[in-house]
Amino acid sequence: MSMAGGLGLPLLPETLRDKPKDSLVATILYGRPGTAMPPWKPFLTEPEAEWIVDLLLKGQF
Repeated sequence: MSMAGGLGLPLLPETLRDKPKDSLVATILYGRPGTAMPPWKPFLTEPEAEWIVDLLLKGQF
């Protein structure tokens, strides 16, 4: 998996580094209306979303 993006920005540490962590967590949980990013709150807890963001920021996802 290249994480190079397609519909959105590449999910790479250098692309995400300047974004606030709480904003990234909120994007995962609540999605982005009008885009292909759905809300994952029905399926993920906030700690799980934080874990995903931590891995993305480390380049380990």
